[in-house]
Parts: sequence; structure tokens; C-alpha cells
Amino acid sequence: MELIGRLIDRIDRFTEFTGLALRWLGLPMMLITVAVVVLRYGFNMGWIAMQESVLYLHTTVFMLSMAYTLKHDGHVRVDVFYRQFSPRRKAWVDLFGTLFLLMPVCIFIGWVSFDYVVSSWKLYEGSAEAGGLPGVFLLKTLILLMSGTLILQGAAEALRNLLVILDHPREHELDAGEG
Repeated sequence: MELIGRLIDRIDRFTEFTGLALRWLGLPMMLITVAVVVLRYGFNMGWIAMQESVLYLHTTVFMLSMAYTLKHDGHVRVDVFYRQFSPRRKAWVDLFGTLFLLMPVCIFIGWVSFDYVVSSWKLYEGSAEAGGLPGVFLLKTLILLMSGTLILQGAAEALRNLLVILDHPREHELDAGEG
């Protein structure tokens, strides 16, 4: 069980580092957005690449922060009954959701998007707009990275719930959702 605990801790640390690093992209995203608005409406100027950079930053933050959000139990949940469940029953629900909903969806997304991403890389696909950014292939790669990081964090959550079900409490089990 200690090996499982160390694996959970490593995945959690990776996810935490990724999430905390990604939050810093919010500042340039905001500054570029302000610059785009000021240039457009104040000076009647604009650059497609500048506008697309906001899209790239926004997409990066949201696609790669999904695992961080999962780790902190921040995804939408309809918990009319769930909130009244015991920790063990919650662990069963979460394990079921991870194994039969999260994992299959992530695997499916990764599987169906793989050729799409590979084709984009073969072309080094760029923006369809004149003056746009040349890295659309990098943007599409985020689909696979999102699937991979969600699968990784999902595995940690499944193992964490399995430990609760098997009655192997760990100190950080109760506050796993806290940073």
C-alpha cells in the first residue's frame, strides 16, 4: 500500500506543479487582451497574431488545468445525494465515475484525436488567417496532453478511492483537495 501511496503522491505533485505553473499564463493573457482592445478601439490597429496568442494562452490554461481541477474536486458535480454519503460510499461513487466515465472518455478523446494531431504535425499547420500564428499543430497537441494528464490524475484519484474503500487511510486523504 505504501507503493500506491507514493505513486499517488508523485502524480499529485506533478498535477499540482502543472496547475500552479499554468496560472501564471493568466497575467500575459489579460495584458495581451487589454492591449488588443486598446490598440483596436483606441488606435484602430490590430494584429491577428496578437489576438490568436490570447486564444493559445486560453486554450493552454484550460486544457492543461483540467487534471488540476480534478485533483481539487473542482469539476461540476450534481451532489443531491452525494454530499450525504459516507466517505466510503463517496469513494465508491468516485471510483465508478473515474473507471467508467472519466477514463473511457479520455481514452476515446485521445484515440479519435491522435490522427488529427499527427496530420497537423505533418503539415506543421499554421493559422488560416494571414498574419496568424504558425503553431496550430502545437495547439492541437493540447488535446492529447489534456487526455494524458486527465488519465494520469484519474489513476491517482482511482487509487486514492480504492485505499478508502479498502480502509487504508492516509493522512492526506482527507485534505487531498487542498493545495
